[in-house]
Amino acid sequence: MRKHYREEGLTEADLADTPVAQFARWFQQAATEGRLFEPNAMVVSTADAEGRPSSRTVLLKSFDERGFVFYTNYGSRKARDLAQNPYVSLLFPWHPMARQVIVQGVAHRTGRDETAAYFRTRPHGSQLGAWASTQSAVISTREELDAAYAELAARYPEGEQVPVPPHWGGFRVVPHAVEFWQGRENRLHDRLRYVAEEDGGWRVERLSP
Repeated sequence: MRKHYREEGLTEADLADTPVAQFARWFQQAATEGRLFEPNAMVVSTADAEGRPSSRTVLLKSFDERGFVFYTNYGSRKARDLAQNPYVSLLFPWHPMARQVIVQGVAHRTGRDETAAYFRTRPHGSQLGAWASTQSAVISTREELDAAYAELAARYPEGEQVPVPPHWGGFRVVPHAVEFWQGRENRLHDRLRYVAEEDGGWRVERLSP
């Protein structure tokens, strides 16, 4: 159950000027050299007002220097948590490359124009699914969900525009710290973390493995 990781590591000289630029570099490598299935899959961890944590896998839909964006039902558990406690952690577990990226930051809702623009790019079935699912709510049977979807499919057949659900939208996670973890031999991993400075810049810290 244990594996020796690579000899080559990650040095401060290897890093880009900003964590987003460094993430873009690793993300490209994960999608090409690493041949990872869904390299944009990330574990989103939130906590409610009492500090009780929860985690789930979500797909990253975009990122730039403003932050990392994902979409969800605003009635879901993660969205309710973020309404009470906006601090969030994102984990990209790129295990085949012995790499991880950990983003810590604050989540803000995206604007409705940005949400609508993304919603229009989703497949027709996914648009209907955003209406059919009351995410995180208890339902009695699978048939209940399928019936809701079938009703929507009849109301909005393929080719007809589906309205953007008012209860659905995006979150942009503005990073305060971003750690790049590279597995090394003998469990002496390289861990380099960008930390936001008050002047808008970043300082880099090396963490002991």
